[in-house]
Amino acid sequence: MDESQPVDAPEAGPVRRRRVIYVPGYDPFHARKYRELYRSESRAQAAISGYSVTVSGREKAEYFGWQVAAEIEGTEVETEVVLLAWSDIVKESMERGLWQTYLQMLRTIWTYSNSGALRGVLRLNKGPVIGAFYPVVFLVLQLLFALAVASGIGWAIAQVAPLWMGLAGLVVVAPTLRWFARHDNLVLARYLLHTFAFSCVSGGAYPQALEARMAAFERVIAEALEADVDEVLVVGHSLGAHVAISMLSDLIRAGKHRPDGPVLSLLTLGHVIPMVSLLPGAARLRADLNFLSASEALCWVDVTAPGDGCTFALTDPASVSGVAPENQRWPLILSAAFSQTLSPERWKALRWRFYRLHFQYLCAFDRPNDYDYFRITAGPKTLCQRLGHRKPSPGVKRQCVSKQTSMELRDV
Repeated sequence: MDESQPVDAPEAGPVRRRRVIYVPGYDPFHARKYRELYRSESRAQAAISGYSVTVSGREKAEYFGWQVAAEIEGTEVETEVVLLAWSDIVKESMERGLWQTYLQMLRTIWTYSNSGALRGVLRLNKGPVIGAFYPVVFLVLQLLFALAVASGIGWAIAQVAPLWMGLAGLVVVAPTLRWFARHDNLVLARYLLHTFAFSCVSGGAYPQALEARMAAFERVIAEALEADVDEVLVVGHSLGAHVAISMLSDLIRAGKHRPDGPVLSLLTLGHVIPMVSLLPGAARLRADLNFLSASEALCWVDVTAPGDGCTFALTDPASVSGVAPENQRWPLILSAAFSQTLSPERWKALRWRFYRLHFQYLCAFDRPNDYDYFRITAGPKTLCQRLGHRKPSPGVKRQCVSKQTSMELRDV
C-alpha cells in the first residue's frame, strides 16, 4: 500500500440522502443511549462548527434508529441512521457466576498465551495490553482482599473457639466478591474481562449467536444498498469494526453491491481487530480482512487515536494479521489526534477517563480537524470525498505480528 498518496475520491454530486448503518461494540446498554449521544453531541458540534443538525424519531421499524436533518456546507441533507444492536448477546455473555468469572479469566489467559496471540499484541499498542491485564490484576486483588477478610474473621473466631472453627470465616468470601461485582461499574474489571473472553470464546471465530445475528444484519445492509439514497455508510465501532468488515465482505462477494447503486463506505472507529484476528480460530476474519482491504467496491477509512487506550491506534489490521494482499487499497488510516482536536482543558478532563475516550469518536470536538463525525454522517460529501484527500497518518504499524495467518473462506 502506497502510504505517500491520498485516495482518489470519485467525482459525484452532493449527498442529499444517506443511510447510516451503525454497528456498536461489546456494549450491554440499550440502543437509545446512542440516539441520545448523537442528539446531544451533534448539537454541541453544530454550535462549534456553525451548521445545523436536527435529530428526530424514526417510524417504528424492525431495528432501532433515528432521522437526521442537517444543513451543512450550504446543503440540506437527510440521513436515516439504523442501529444494528446485539446488546442482548452481550448481556447473555456477561451472565457468569462468581467462580465462573475466575474460570473464564484463566481460560482467556491460556487461550491468548498458548496461541501466541499475547506475544503479538504485546508488540503493538501498550493500551490494549494494559486493558488486558487490568481486569486480571483487579480480580486477583479482589479475591485476595476477600480471603484476607475471611482470614481475619477466622483468626478472631479461633481465639474463642476450637481452631478448626476458624474456617467459618470463609463464608464472607462470596458476599465480598458479590459486593465487588455489584460495583464493577466503578472499575469495569469484569466488563473488560468479559470483552476479552467473548473474543476468544471460540478461539477467535464468531460465536454462533453472533453469526446468526450478522446474517440478519446483512439483510438490512442489502436493503439499504437497494434504497434511493446517495451513500450507504456503515460505521463499526470497537468490536463492531470487525463485525462490519465481515458483513460487508459477505455482501460484496455475494454481488449485493451494484456499481450503479449508492456509494458504499465503511468507517471503522477505535478498532480492536488484532485482539481477535491473531487468534487461531479467526480464519474467517482474516479472510475478510484480506478480501476487503483490496476491494474496489467501497471506500474504507479507519480512525483511531493514540490517546485512546482501548484501541490498537494507527494499526493496519490486515498487515499486522499477516493477510494484507499485494494490491491492498484499504483502509486509509487516520488519527483523530485527541490531544490536538480537543482543547487543553477538555483533554485534561478526559485524559484518564478511558471508557469515555473510547467513545470520543462519536462525540463533539472543540478543535475539530478533518474528522468530524457529524459532517461525515450528515454532511453533503461521501466518506471518500471528505477524507480521501488525506494521506495516512504518520507512524502506522504494518509489520506482521501474527503466528496465525490461515484463511478459510466459508461458503457464501
